[in-house]
Amino acid sequence: MAVNVEVVNRAWTVVCESLTPGKIQRPLSNSEVEFQNSVQILIQNSLGHIIEEWFLENLQQYLRLQVASKFWSYFEPSTNSDAAVDHTEQLSQAVDYLHTVVSDYVPCFSRLESVSQLSQCRKPSLLIHAGSLSSTFILLIKAVVFNLIPRTFKDAVDLFYSEAFKVFHHSSSEEEQDGDDEEELTGCKGCGQGMERCRCQDIMVRFHKLNAKLDDIGILERVSGSAVTAIVHERIKQHVESTCKGNFETSYLDNLQNWLETKVLGWLHLVYSDERRHTTADCISGFKGRLLHFLFETFAKTQIDQLFNIIIEYPESEPAILDLKVCLEKTDQRPHLVTSLKSALETRLLHPGVNTSDILTAYIAAIRALRVLDPAGVILELVCDPVRKYLRSRDDTVRCIVSNLTDDGSNELLDELIKGQPLLLDEGCHSDDEDEDWEKWIPDPVDADPSTTSKSRRASDIISMLVNIYGSKELFVNEYRTLLADRILTQFNYDIEKEIRYLELLKLRFGEAQLHYCEVMLKDVANSKRLNSRVVEERSKGTPEEIEVNAMILSAQFWPAFREEKIALPEIMQNSLESYTKVYETLKGNRTLNWKPHLGLVNVDIELKDRTLTFNVSPVHAAIIMQFENQARWTIEELSNFLQMPATALRRKIAYWQTQGLLKEETTDTFILIEEHKGRTHDVIITDDDEAESAMASAHAQREEELQVFWSYIVGMLTNLESLPLERIHSMLRMFAMQGPSALECSVPELKEFLDRKVKEQKLIYSAGVYRLPKPS
Repeated sequence: MAVNVEVVNRAWTVVCESLTPGKIQRPLSNSEVEFQNSVQILIQNSLGHIIEEWFLENLQQYLRLQVASKFWSYFEPSTNSDAAVDHTEQLSQAVDYLHTVVSDYVPCFSRLESVSQLSQCRKPSLLIHAGSLSSTFILLIKAVVFNLIPRTFKDAVDLFYSEAFKVFHHSSSEEEQDGDDEEELTGCKGCGQGMERCRCQDIMVRFHKLNAKLDDIGILERVSGSAVTAIVHERIKQHVESTCKGNFETSYLDNLQNWLETKVLGWLHLVYSDERRHTTADCISGFKGRLLHFLFETFAKTQIDQLFNIIIEYPESEPAILDLKVCLEKTDQRPHLVTSLKSALETRLLHPGVNTSDILTAYIAAIRALRVLDPAGVILELVCDPVRKYLRSRDDTVRCIVSNLTDDGSNELLDELIKGQPLLLDEGCHSDDEDEDWEKWIPDPVDADPSTTSKSRRASDIISMLVNIYGSKELFVNEYRTLLADRILTQFNYDIEKEIRYLELLKLRFGEAQLHYCEVMLKDVANSKRLNSRVVEERSKGTPEEIEVNAMILSAQFWPAFREEKIALPEIMQNSLESYTKVYETLKGNRTLNWKPHLGLVNVDIELKDRTLTFNVSPVHAAIIMQFENQARWTIEELSNFLQMPATALRRKIAYWQTQGLLKEETTDTFILIEEHKGRTHDVIITDDDEAESAMASAHAQREEELQVFWSYIVGMLTNLESLPLERIHSMLRMFAMQGPSALECSVPELKEFLDRKVKEQKLIYSAGVYRLPKPS
């Protein structure tokens, strides 16, 4: 059949006019009939498939060339610089225009759908999805009109939704409860205007109208999504910051989730709910999941920033720890937590201004808190590694740990000691497969150190972790031995029940063999009490002594090194000691006593003109004040010669009597006794206020004494071989002086430091990398 070109052209013209808004001049009923007839003609001539293609191409050009330029022209800056720009008005006008364009095309969609129904074989289009022309139109608007969004449009959208958000929360019950009577004077907190000019109702009316039009167009989420998300995120941050910061004794997660459900999602329902919208539930559900994750993330970051304080306040802060644990399971905040907490510990703890005891207290709190936060112990291992290294560098760390273990009163370490668990040292010999219940097995986190076994991380208690700082039980046992000796000799008390209790607890931790020396020391005290009673009883049978002596008799080879101090006691004190020794020799046969005259306590009654004073002081202090009984004025030089002690040590001891108001420095290095004080005529009893000086030698002094053992070997080597380098001296010492189970150890750096001191003392000469003895003069 021949094609009538004129008829086809006329049919095509009718179709084009019918699918182009504003070009239909005839009555609607006539135009629809004519449109249907024209479509039939095109279909009969196999031209029906080009209708949709033409429409989509024409639509794209129209959107690109007219709609886009017109829409964005509403947001162009005003030429009048003095005129105030109403961004929300610009947004309203632009949306009104776009809504008009879409409304004009709605009849065209209906007509085009009829083309699809009339055409039995429709060729698929890349733009039309599942036969939905309206979704294709929305897709074209997003792709063509909203291809490039100017900054002014974003500012207008942000301002529009921010104003509506403030009004919504101002009118909600939460904001009403937060308000007060000052609102009437300062103005509306919703719109920021005075009460007589309140715009809250107008803002919400405009808000609902604009949302409805954007929803009709199908671009509500595209336009509002970024602004609404930013507003809600900021609101969540503010709420978490104001609600949860600084209070660690309350759990907040349930309250925060309830607040998110009622307040924040209530705002989202206001934005996206519309009776014509069928995807509101899905939209809100998607927002809820993302916002819940953001809430957990924000709360976790807030708690992580305060984690140092949370740890210090543990166990009162356990609710905050448990909340943070839940957040870590739902967010990827572990790396941030490790980095932040490690930095906080290094900044606030690991510097010379913090006492070792305070660092240990914080470290113990971190162990307990982080075990709750991460039972696997991985976070604790990663975060506290710098703390362990720093504690290892401090000289008094071991003493502080041992002191806390045996202090009176309750503390974390003493509680751990009372539990009586055996000590677990991290020696790398434990297997995760040993005694492991595979049904309860939990894999380690991905950031765990593969070289450390899971079982050792989970099983180590506080004391084990403190001992593992050094990795040696012997070091702690030796420090306890020194501390025990110091307590016994400074208190000079035969009551050792408490010390026996501590010793038995320590045996459960460290083993009996390690604490054998300590057991002998306590046995010495018990034996001294019995032996002292017998000596006193024997001495009472003879001539009464001017000074009553009670002695602590010690087995020297089992006790640590004592602090040495030269002193020649007054004759009356020396006679009493010799008398005690004679009675002891009588009772013990071939055994005698080697007195340490600078150790112990002396009870002194000082009778002055106007009062009598009582002191418990060291024998050195007693010897000094007793000299003023025979002579009222002494110089430092005279008293030093008489007592045979250094002048510097003597002056330090005299300072105690100066603080008590008994001695006065009349002139430089000359002291006199003050017999009376005006206004004080009654007896005064003063308890021991002596300087807290240890009876034991310092760790440095003990080590120096141990190193002196090597000196005789070194002198012999250099005498025979003339000169030797450092490494050769060390290897020979290891061969001859460092053998046997109880032999001393000495590292190369420590040996070099020791030899350098001998060079300074001119006992060695160092040149050309070798040491040699100086030639005798």
